[in-house]
Amino acid sequence: MNQSIARTLRNVFGAAALTVAAIGPAHAQTSDAFSSVKQIKAGVLNVGYVDAGPANGPVVILLHGWPYDIHSYVDVVPLLTKAGYRVIVPHLRGYGTTRFLDPKAVRNGEPAALAQDVVDLMDALKIDKAILAGYDWGARSADIVAALWPERVKGLVSVSGYLIGSQESGKQPLPPAAELQWWYQFYFATDRGAAGYAKNHHDFAKLIWKTASPQWQFDDRTFDRSAASLENPDHAAITIFNYRWRLGLVQGEAKYDKLEQRLATFPAITVPTITLEGDANGAPHPEPAAYAGRFTGKYKHELIKGGIGHNLPQEAPRAFADAVIAVDHL
Repeated sequence: MNQSIARTLRNVFGAAALTVAAIGPAHAQTSDAFSSVKQIKAGVLNVGYVDAGPANGPVVILLHGWPYDIHSYVDVVPLLTKAGYRVIVPHLRGYGTTRFLDPKAVRNGEPAALAQDVVDLMDALKIDKAILAGYDWGARSADIVAALWPERVKGLVSVSGYLIGSQESGKQPLPPAAELQWWYQFYFATDRGAAGYAKNHHDFAKLIWKTASPQWQFDDRTFDRSAASLENPDHAAITIFNYRWRLGLVQGEAKYDKLEQRLATFPAITVPTITLEGDANGAPHPEPAAYAGRFTGKYKHELIKGGIGHNLPQEAPRAFADAVIAVDHL
């Protein structure tokens, strides 16, 4: 177990808590699929989501990334429900059973829209405050909600730290090695890339899984279970929109402009936060020292060792669950 988190858990719960949080093999064997997915109208979406654990327990919302799905958390959820938490795991827009209410709606993938989806879901479920935890796109949305709506966030667990950006910052050139890691962003900027992703998103996603987590030996069953969520009719359009928006190649919807303007100032995150990083993350990610100052409340960073890549909650579910429990008492 990560020693810093272990100490926090021991201080709060006593030694018995460590049986819930004990770390097993670095790369966990994945459980079966979630038994049921509920649906609820929230904002512009009909959201598909898992709702597990005691209805009156403290709420944790787990947010997945691209190109993954809710099954990144299939082994995290039982650890948290066993500890007494109510756990919500939504399909992001463009994944699984989540659909737009208006068939003519813009298939918008800009960061502010995805973060607004989280707040809308909380409102629809009558959740006033929750712990937010995520990685990749999910971490970015969690960061944004924590920065703009701190009164709604009890604590934050963010893989790869502070991921808030802006179109202006996205225009700035990076060193060549860093640009190489973003090859797919430039591919998506072309018509060929958009057509290629729409046609080959299954194989494309598997390539990203392999390069982002080079030491994770996932099997076809594990991949295919999540890849099924990419068959959402809006998935390709939202993916392309997201990466083109980052480069300033498309404009977002006007209703999100004020939120994006606030995010462009890189607001501090004041809520209790634990950031995590896997020691074998093959995806683009900032160094912890580059973002530590963005977190101005109670804060810890944890490096999860053992060949852990980008999909940290699925590769190291116990470590991820430990962090959620620990941030609740930070």
